[in-house]
Amino acid sequence: MASHRRPKQPNRARVTVLTTAAAAAVALSSQAANAAPSEKPSKDEVKSKVDALYEEAGLATDKYNGAKEKQKKLEKEIETLQDQVARGQGELNDLREGLGLMASSQYRTGGIDPSVQLFLSADPDDYLDKASTMDQLSAQQIDALKKVQDKQRVLAQQRQEAAGKLKDLADTRESLGEKKKQVQAKLAEAQKLLNTLTAEEKAALADEEQRASRSAGERVQLGNEVPASERGAAALAAADTQLGKPYVSGGSGPNSYDCSGLTQWAYAQAGVQITRTTYTQQNDGPKIGRSQLKPGDLVFFNNLAHVGLYAGNNTVLHAPKPGAVVRYESMNTIGSFQFGVRI
Repeated sequence: MASHRRPKQPNRARVTVLTTAAAAAVALSSQAANAAPSEKPSKDEVKSKVDALYEEAGLATDKYNGAKEKQKKLEKEIETLQDQVARGQGELNDLREGLGLMASSQYRTGGIDPSVQLFLSADPDDYLDKASTMDQLSAQQIDALKKVQDKQRVLAQQRQEAAGKLKDLADTRESLGEKKKQVQAKLAEAQKLLNTLTAEEKAALADEEQRASRSAGERVQLGNEVPASERGAAALAAADTQLGKPYVSGGSGPNSYDCSGLTQWAYAQAGVQITRTTYTQQNDGPKIGRSQLKPGDLVFFNNLAHVGLYAGNNTVLHAPKPGAVVRYESMNTIGSFQFGVRI
């Protein structure tokens, strides 16, 4: 006959723990569901974060541009040094050939001088250090050997300098790659944020951007302020012809620009060569305050993250940021003004 056992009663403490855990899980799920909508940043929050990322991208772009300029400079210096080494080696070969001819002449007239034999079988630097042999040399031979020694020393220095610059170039190229990745990462992060916006929010941002931009087709009230100089006026006029061209990181014209690329290009059209980055352009002329600004002056913002051309009436002509075009804009909407620079 089968036995019947009373079912085991659940432990009261265990039931209490499980019930409490389940209740907590339900509460957390409810909180998460309620919090989810508020986790999505608003349009204004996205714009603020994107603008901050664009500023960081601008700083990284400037460092990228600086590394790119350094690379170009090093490549030119290395090319010059290598040409000098090649020419110097040819001159050294000619000097050695001259000594060989001298030795041959001595042989034909009665044998090779022992001092010349010593030179031909040993390094001339070591040879000239042997003062005891100096009195055996003619003035012509001494002069020829010194020229060889000097040329060898110069060649050794040039080769060492070239080797150092080649290493510096390799380091610069590596830095260039890192800076480019930083720019791309900031821009990708900004785009990711923009992608969280709805179509309506994107349209609203585009409208705001359009209102901030006064294109070539609109009359810009710049007043009648006297330009800083003829070259400043020429640079501003050149930049005005580029209205509507897109901002592109690293762009230096004529199809696209970043901020310092536009200012450099504009001044080049005025016959003035200024440097490439905001960090160096700040030193291209004397610094001035806001009240001293005149059309054509460079104006710097946001801890050297941005530069433009002062156009008069509190207005700047500049290449603002990714997604925007070269435009006139009020200084009050650009960011924190630092100083102006008069070229």
